[in-house]
Amino acid sequence: MEGVVADKSLAPQGKKKIEWVKSHMPVMEKIEEEIAKNKPFAGHRIAISIHLEAKTARLAIALAKAGAEVFITSSNPLSTQDDVAAGLNEEDGVTVFSRWGVSKEEYEHQLEQVLENQPDLIIDDGGDLVKQLHGPLEDLSRGIIGGAEETTTGVHRLRALDRENKLNFPMFAVNDARMKYLFDNRYGTGQSTWSAITRTTNLTVAGTTATVVGYGWCGKGVAKIADGMGADVIVVEVDPIKALEAKMDGHRVMNIEKAAPESDFFITTTGNINVIPERAIKKIKDKAILANAGHFDVEINLDSLEKLSNRREEFRDNVERFSMKDGRELFLLAEGRLVNLAAGDGHPAEIMDISFALQTLTVEHILKTEELTNRVYSVPEKVDRKVAEMKLKSMGVELDELTQKQRDYLREFN
Repeated sequence: MEGVVADKSLAPQGKKKIEWVKSHMPVMEKIEEEIAKNKPFAGHRIAISIHLEAKTARLAIALAKAGAEVFITSSNPLSTQDDVAAGLNEEDGVTVFSRWGVSKEEYEHQLEQVLENQPDLIIDDGGDLVKQLHGPLEDLSRGIIGGAEETTTGVHRLRALDRENKLNFPMFAVNDARMKYLFDNRYGTGQSTWSAITRTTNLTVAGTTATVVGYGWCGKGVAKIADGMGADVIVVEVDPIKALEAKMDGHRVMNIEKAAPESDFFITTTGNINVIPERAIKKIKDKAILANAGHFDVEINLDSLEKLSNRREEFRDNVERFSMKDGRELFLLAEGRLVNLAAGDGHPAEIMDISFALQTLTVEHILKTEELTNRVYSVPEKVDRKVAEMKLKSMGVELDELTQKQRDYLREFN
């Protein structure tokens, strides 16, 4: 099946983007050298649904050079970079079905096109491939050996299926590996979210008040960067332990209604629906910026935002103005979708070097493991540590080592 991209003439521009990130992803370069020799994925077909930009292209190319036939689409209607998609589609062993700005129906069709190539391995981001394989394309799930999930939202979906014994094939929760959430979720989301917001709005963060809804690893990263940029940070949480952590990290903690009239920026990071609800929208201060850093466009109550306004219009690229019935103006970024990818370039290359190394080694691990059942697995500790060691080596960092006497001492207490 021939790939489908928006404009094939954009390929040279996309290839330059891919080449740029390649030079900043040394761990993936080393892994590619290894697997290109061994060809562990020869004879296998891999379906990928991940935000289709240059770092993701780097992952797909490495898998193809390791022998796989790769079929790839995006995991968000607004996160495909058409030039990258065109460039990637010209790579040997890779077929792309992805265009920017598609409708919900077209987006689902892209997922279907990837899966209709009958893959036996999947790499998912948000769980949409898994959803298709447990819904309209369930028949194709019989050919799946296993897969890996990139993000928190997708892992929630997987664990729900696992609890109900409805998972049709083994899946690895890559998002829950330490080398994923400690770096990608925290440093990647933090930097890329604020990079997208400032680039899109061209507004100052210093001296403003920024509310971060959710204080998981993504929320911690967003709050940390906001604090570093000079904002007064408010955290909204429902978990008392995370709320206390936010307080001790130096942030103000309050509920969303109290934060609403104080804040200039609102960033959601929960993976849950309506965490900026109608009751808060009624109180949000004039000219506030609303952005979402969670996977789906459900965290800001868009129905209420529209209901309470008398006009919605595109104000500048990736910025919509809602003229509220009471005279306020509220600004929504990237249609409430994942702002760092819908209005930016996503996580830095050095961060995705770690995450995609985990993905590659985890999928290779699936092929090496014979007795997997249909449940959710953790990434093996040896894979997590290998990626950490490779990253440190690429940075020129040396570790200390325990002496034999120290090992013996610790063994006495374990």
